[in-house]
Amino acid sequence: MFIQAPAFGGPLKNRELHLCLTLWERGVARGGATAPRPRGGAGTWCAAPAIKSAVGSAARSGGGGRAASGEINFSVIGRYVDYLVEEQGVKNIFVNGTTGEGLSLSISERCRVAEEWVTEGRNKLDQIVIHVGALSLKESQELAQHAAKIGADGIAVIAPFFLKPWNKDVLINFLKEVAAAAPALPFYYYHIPALTGVKIRAEELLDGIQDKIPTFQGLKFSDTDLLDFGQCVDQNRQQQFAFLFGVDEQLLSALVMGATGAVGSTYNYLGKKTNQMLEAFERKDFSSALNHQFCIQRFINFVVKLGFGVSQTKAIMTLVSGIPMGPPRLPLQKASREFTDNAEAKLKSLDFLSFTDLKDGNLEACS
Repeated sequence: MFIQAPAFGGPLKNRELHLCLTLWERGVARGGATAPRPRGGAGTWCAAPAIKSAVGSAARSGGGGRAASGEINFSVIGRYVDYLVEEQGVKNIFVNGTTGEGLSLSISERCRVAEEWVTEGRNKLDQIVIHVGALSLKESQELAQHAAKIGADGIAVIAPFFLKPWNKDVLINFLKEVAAAAPALPFYYYHIPALTGVKIRAEELLDGIQDKIPTFQGLKFSDTDLLDFGQCVDQNRQQQFAFLFGVDEQLLSALVMGATGAVGSTYNYLGKKTNQMLEAFERKDFSSALNHQFCIQRFINFVVKLGFGVSQTKAIMTLVSGIPMGPPRLPLQKASREFTDNAEAKLKSLDFLSFTDLKDGNLEACS
């Protein structure tokens, strides 16, 4: 699984991190690319938030002391990597995605963020996949070439969403051109129709896709349509694609349908608990796996009712990890103090976090 991490800008900008339950081996893909494949089970990826510096903050890139509001704070990425690996058991990262506010960053910022993750993650992380999607084909190609140059393990692309592809063939033609810019890297499609508005079913897109995109290795499926997801798995059983599920609160259902991993923002702070669910699933202890999923849902359901998104993810990450994630970039608004206080109280009521500074004596059983 992948865990989505906030972008580094007032502490980390939208990046997605994934945590890995099982070991990944490198399989040779068609066209010469190599791709991570799960050995024996599913794994999680973390989506990393973008880390930004607030106005007047001393923690900012370059150490100049006068960074503008919302500038990316690159200095904490190394600390972020260590936290994910050591505290959450997350060793796979999805960078510059939704949680990382990738499309709110400039091309130069996205390149620098990718470079820092690859550098800081060397010999610590197993896989670093860079999201290179953009509205401009040329920009996506530039980002893909850069990802290959710095040694990323793969690239992912969303559908362009202003001038939209109107059918499968048009979308594949766009994706093909991006993939061709980095022919040695595994290529993943990032399916997130709620945000892109591109309603082309993933099942339809995958039909014969490797004939057009030889380096295609799988997709990140961020949608609640389990019929579409199930058909993606069922109709591609011989392809050894990676099916990474992106709706954290429904992960167990997706595992039953054949998900090989997961990418999500909550794995930044619920990665350890999610790994416990995956381990239970792997040993066929489905009762324990279901209990773990319900516990995760309990927290997600609580914060969703308060209003939950990228900004709130960054606030929770700051609270749990102690790493200052900073504010989001406009048009997103900073999480309110009321949200942070309520989220903290809920975290303190749960017994599945290993952060002693958040705990008190009134714990809800979640084991």
